[in-house]
Amino acid sequence: MILITGASAGIGRATANLLMEKGFCVYGTSRKVKGNIAPDASSDDKNNFLKENIIASDKKSGGFICMIPLDVTEEATIAMAVDLVISKEGRIDILVSNAGNGIAGSIEDVSTEEASMQFDINFFGSLRVIKEVLPHMRRQGNGLIIAMSSVAGVISIPYQAHYSASKFALEGLIEALRHEVASFGIKACLVEPGDTRTEFTGRRTIANAADENSPYYDRFTASLSRMEKDEQNGASPDVVARTVYNVIKRKNPPVRVAVGFQYKLFLFLKKILPSRLCAKVVGMLYS
Repeated sequence: MILITGASAGIGRATANLLMEKGFCVYGTSRKVKGNIAPDASSDDKNNFLKENIIASDKKSGGFICMIPLDVTEEATIAMAVDLVISKEGRIDILVSNAGNGIAGSIEDVSTEEASMQFDINFFGSLRVIKEVLPHMRRQGNGLIIAMSSVAGVISIPYQAHYSASKFALEGLIEALRHEVASFGIKACLVEPGDTRTEFTGRRTIANAADENSPYYDRFTASLSRMEKDEQNGASPDVVARTVYNVIKRKNPPVRVAVGFQYKLFLFLKKILPSRLCAKVVGMLYS
């Protein structure tokens, strides 16, 4: 039984589809899903709600996708979604914490409020869902938490500093979580995609102050254009989905898995090359 946040598009949707085809019962979540149900609703009402929200099934494998409402910035919706799944299935075996967004702009131009929104979704959103799921995984004595990070969570990218920082923070959280929950039979892992061809590119938020009046405008727009081109020509989200599936199949998944040979190589070189050289390469690409 799998719970996936941000499953209505991009990597989340591709992952949900693949895991359904592999025979998993997938409960996808999105803040776009319509409907609500009270925590004290009867079991029949909850079951009917879930039955109505099954959007796909695979007769061959027996897997299905049921979409339920969840906004990672609202604890009440997280609790409701987890309660729905537990009331139906009795357990949550795997959490894929995928929901996220991005904001672009120089550090000076991104307001504190905009930066807070970025962290509220990418970092605290994952934290809220993980905290809601953990008690159930502890009681059942096992579980797997897969957090969707990014290569930008290891190599910070100019004009996406706040996105990178939120993913850096997520990396630190999962590294510590692995140690804390190991004795309960729970595992945790990071998946780090690079440029991926999804709706994420078109939905990226641009800082309000990153306009023609910004002293960073020319370099920012050139850097953003490069990012968008790389993403639009990047890997299919299906590649990331297969990486998630491969992590699920492993008995002892590593702390992090980069998606794509070139990104694995880049991260390896970051470990062994001088920091000044790595910074120069990033600067040549995006500054």
